Amino acid sequence: MKNVIILSSASDDLEGARLFYESQSAGWGEHCVDSVLTALASLAEISGVHTRHHGYHRMINKTFHLGIYYREHADDTLVVAIFDLRRDPRWIRKQLGQRKTPNK
Repeated sequence: MKNVIILSSASDDLEGARLFYESQSAGWGEHCVDSVLTALASLAEISGVHTRHHGYHRMINKTFHLGIYYREHADDTLVVAIFDLRRDPRWIRKQLGQRKTPNK
């Protein structure tokens, strides 16, 4: 089993998603967070099985159209970004290029 580490950048992304969905309908923000946290918990078991996009593995949360981008490093899974997949793919690629993973 891997340790799943959510970097501050991904935590900020998740908060942005929470705010967006909460503005759409009361309670949806927390439902979004719960859905993503459930997906993140599963990464401890299945990390590395997802296809790679822009140098990262990408797990898709279909309920909220979110891409969870992560890298494996030894016994850790580093979650770097959580982006709405309806965004322009060029924007996603640019944002991922600016994200840094810590050296362990």
